[in-house]
Amino acid sequence: MTNEELVGIVCPIFNDYSYKYYFSPSTIAVGKSLGLKGMEFYVAGRGGALGDCDGSVVAAAFGYFNPIIINAAWTLAIAKHPARALGSAHYECAAVLGREKLSALPDLAEFVSAMQKVFDAMDPDGLALFAAFKSLPLVDDLPGRAMQLAASLREYRGSAHLVAVRASGVSGIQAHFVKRPKDMKMFGWAESEYPHVDDETRARMVTAENLTNALCITPYSVLNQTQRASLITGAKAFEAALAAPDA
Repeated sequence: MTNEELVGIVCPIFNDYSYKYYFSPSTIAVGKSLGLKGMEFYVAGRGGALGDCDGSVVAAAFGYFNPIIINAAWTLAIAKHPARALGSAHYECAAVLGREKLSALPDLAEFVSAMQKVFDAMDPDGLALFAAFKSLPLVDDLPGRAMQLAASLREYRGSAHLVAVRASGVSGIQAHFVKRPKDMKMFGWAESEYPHVDDETRARMVTAENLTNALCITPYSVLNQTQRASLITGAKAFEAALAAPDA
């Protein structure tokens, strides 16, 4: 199996399912216990590891969102609790969902070991949000760590994607409009702010996606064939577990 094939299989799974803890019932409950609304805990929790900074910095690290709504939620949240404390609490929420959903995964130890090896090989230089996530301590138990690692691997690709988008000559709002045109309002953009997107922009986005995949090759290339098989098998089981409805 080539590196490109490996990245093509597992990265979409992590992208589509590793964020599931953001608004899970247990996460929402923690946010409420901290006196935070859903968006406040999402923004300050996901961005909290960045530390005491301006909301514009968080918006830049997230990408895609209208900075106004990120800054507003961030400002409200960190007025109630320190940013790093919220980041740690939110990362623990990932572990909680892992314990709820991933405890029965077959060969979980091998899956976690493969993710850990990739995670350890990921260079955080230039990737602000991933660097922040990598600064957080991981839990010791396998299901909790599995979810945290998957979330962090997602943030690596997301941060790399923002670099690739800009390197390809596309703005963040253009990239969002190309990828998720129906989600613009949910991300805080008014119709009057929608960008112009033409065939050249779409072609540049193809370049950006290819560059994103290329930026992911190096850390995933550290796995041997046995570890690649464990990562793929585990990622597919991870997908199924998180896609399953709650009992």
